[in-house]
Amino acid sequence: MENLSQKVYRNVWNEIGKSEVEIEEKLRSIVDGFFFEEGQKVYFPVGDDMAYIEDTGNIDARTEGMSYGMMICVQLDRKEEFDRIWKWAKTYMYMEDGENEGYFAWSCKPDGTKNAYGPAPDGEEFFAMALFFASHRWGDGEGIFNYSAEARRLLSACLHKGENGRPGQPMWNHENHQILFIPGSPFTDPSYHLPHFYELGPLQNDPKKRARFGAQKGFQTSLVAIFLVCEDTE
Repeated sequence: MENLSQKVYRNVWNEIGKSEVEIEEKLRSIVDGFFFEEGQKVYFPVGDDMAYIEDTGNIDARTEGMSYGMMICVQLDRKEEFDRIWKWAKTYMYMEDGENEGYFAWSCKPDGTKNAYGPAPDGEEFFAMALFFASHRWGDGEGIFNYSAEARRLLSACLHKGENGRPGQPMWNHENHQILFIPGSPFTDPSYHLPHFYELGPLQNDPKKRARFGAQKGFQTSLVAIFLVCEDTE
């Protein structure tokens, strides 16, 4: 995190002695396997502008895999694949009404049919941060490709559902500041806690809000970070 402003990032492969040629070849083989190689790939294009990431053990698409796929795409500078995955998620997984409106159905069939109408909060976390990364890397577009606006709208739902007559429940416990296993759950899930995301969250906002976050003493709680990012969404 200390080198973030200089855009200097750790390269563990380089640290263990791999050459730049070896690193590039390894990345190429990973990308080919993930996106293109028949019998190995998990990325499946749909039509001219959508794609999903398949959970090969269950033959479905899950918000966990879809959002991880978007994070891979933005870090590898693959905008077309990123936009395809995001459009599939918004078209088939996003819920427009009901108790969980504003969230994403955690599992869909490859044809887009929802297997469930509940969300899994780790997917929402990764969707939001991947969208913020996309905004910084490529800039915001129109509609669902206004990446930063989509991220803030999603985080606002995660924090504020159940308020002011809006149906549903938030994804964060407002008392202990921890993300929940599912909205309304009495417990959390350790795998959902993403400390680096919570440090990066306030950096999406203006200096005054970053100063407010920096003034927090001790552990930087996820709820504080998410509040600072999404409070001006509406």
